[in-house]
Amino acid sequence: MYEDQTYETILDRSLARVATDVDKREGSLVMNAIAPVSAEHANIYILLDGIIQNGYADTAIREYLVLRCKERGIIPYDATQAVLKGKFNMEVPIGSRFNLNELNYAVIAAIGTEEETVEGEDTTIIYYTYQLQCETVGTEGNKYFGELSSIEYIDKDLEGSLVELLIPAEDEEDTEALRERYLNSFDSNPFGGNKQDYKEKTNALDGVGGTVVIPVWNGGGTVKLIIIDSNYNKASDTLVARVQEEIDPDPQGTGSGIAPIGHTVTVTTAEELVVNVNVRITLNEGYTWSQISEAATNALEAYFLEMRKVWENGGLVVRISQIENRLLNLDGVLDVADTTLNGVSSNLIVETEQLPVLGRVTNG
Repeated sequence: MYEDQTYETILDRSLARVATDVDKREGSLVMNAIAPVSAEHANIYILLDGIIQNGYADTAIREYLVLRCKERGIIPYDATQAVLKGKFNMEVPIGSRFNLNELNYAVIAAIGTEEETVEGEDTTIIYYTYQLQCETVGTEGNKYFGELSSIEYIDKDLEGSLVELLIPAEDEEDTEALRERYLNSFDSNPFGGNKQDYKEKTNALDGVGGTVVIPVWNGGGTVKLIIIDSNYNKASDTLVARVQEEIDPDPQGTGSGIAPIGHTVTVTTAEELVVNVNVRITLNEGYTWSQISEAATNALEAYFLEMRKVWENGGLVVRISQIENRLLNLDGVLDVADTTLNGVSSNLIVETEQLPVLGRVTNG
């Protein structure tokens, strides 16, 4: 805003106010007196510009945006810890710690047992399954699966591995996401168990990436919450159970959780709608389908992820035009035609409780 208020501009303007019969040349008494003051004035304009920029949520840097958000009771979401499923060949103590790559994990709860038949043999192995929490916060804890090493000695024959992500971790809320949440707060009125109140409070729970609220779904006072995880995938049973406990634990309707007294809340997750895509691709000379199939799948996976990120807003449609446009942008693709989705040559409407997931991508 004050980019034109430079040291030189202020100095020239100040010297112009001095009478013409006074020596104003460089090195003169007047020049030496005015120059330092002009430099200070230029710095004040720079500081003033920063004050104005940081006084508005639309342009404030994170430090001042956080202060602005506090005025509306909005706090940045902290980074969270991933919870994963571990499988062991024997029971392990709650609290025992394990390592995989650069990360450490602690056993926080028992899940149960699983039986697994050895292929080609008439032998059944019993595995003990547990919830393990990553000790490092952030999405790094979502990435690794495989054989675990015990940090403290338990048994020489102990074997265990991480096999499934139950509750995804999230990084600290991004500045632009916080800014959007602040600005959106003026367009909604969350209060006392209305739809926006349920959505905001459920999305704020660890591991939740989106929520659809269905009021009066099974009679007066009933509410259904359909959630997905923070990776924008179908939520695990563990995450659903944890959200249910936070929102409306047993005995239900008593106001023991986030839900108001008299609301009976059922938490579920979206059902995956697997979409198989078949296209007829004309390739440039020198290219084969096997060369570009992985890139085609990645491009369409990105499109489906974009849809899942806005899933909670409803109205999703898997569009053939979007699929063809993304494939046309790939190296080696000359033309795309005759696209079908699950065998039908038309756009696919996604229902409220469905989550679109890419299935097979074939060229034929």
